[in-house]
This record gives sequence, C-alpha cells and structure tokens, in this order.
Amino acid sequence: METPTVDIGTLITHTPDVRGGRARIVGTGVTVQRIVGWYKLGLSPEEIAEEFGHLTLAQVHAALAYYHANRAEIESAIAADDAEADELLQRHHQTAGGRRSRRPGRGGHTGWRSWSNTPKPGWGVLDRGP
Repeated sequence: METPTVDIGTLITHTPDVRGGRARIVGTGVTVQRIVGWYKLGLSPEEIAEEFGHLTLAQVHAALAYYHANRAEIESAIAADDAEADELLQRHHQTAGGRRSRRPGRGGHTGWRSWSNTPKPGWGVLDRGP
C-alpha cells in the first residue's frame, strides 16, 4: 500500500478571523509562531509533535519550514507581541502604583513576558489569540 503524497504547501494557512490571521497549521489553531517558540526553547520537532499530541511530525516540520522561508514575517510578529506585552506591563505598573503583581498559577513568574509569549512545556495546545 502506497503512502499518499502530501503537498507541504497545504499544511499551513492564513485565515483572517482565526488567530488574527497569523500563519497556522491547517485544521488547528496552532500558529507557526507557537511552534517556533517551542523550537527556540530547545525542543526538537519530535518533542513538539509529542507535546501537542494531535500534530504530526510533518505538520511541525512544515511550520518550521514556513518560519525559515518567511523569517521576517514571523520575527516581526514576535517583536510586535513583545512590544505589546511591554506596553501592557508598563501600563499595569502605572495603574497598580508601581507594584509588581504575581499572576496566580504561573509557578512564581512575575513578569508578563515570562508567561505570555513563551510557551511552556505542559501548557497543552493553548495559544494566544489575536
């Protein structure tokens, strides 16, 4: 029995009303940016596929290939998210009288970026929205 050939161009999509139009794996809400985040944390493609469970290794590799072919787009989105996080954190500190607050349930992380932009192993398939 032959394995069907898959055009890797069919594995990544952009939909304006899903994940803010970010590139994502077809049939999922998992963005390329999320896969790249895990990859930058040092997880191998195999570990990423295993962590998500519902993603195939081919889907993870397609997301990484998309990133490498469109690095400026993804890095720009990451930088925009970082800038937004910094702005929100600064605004929060101004309204909270300069006190640093702890987000409950995040293992003692105190900064916005420490829990929002960086995916952590064990968080499952949740992804930041638009």
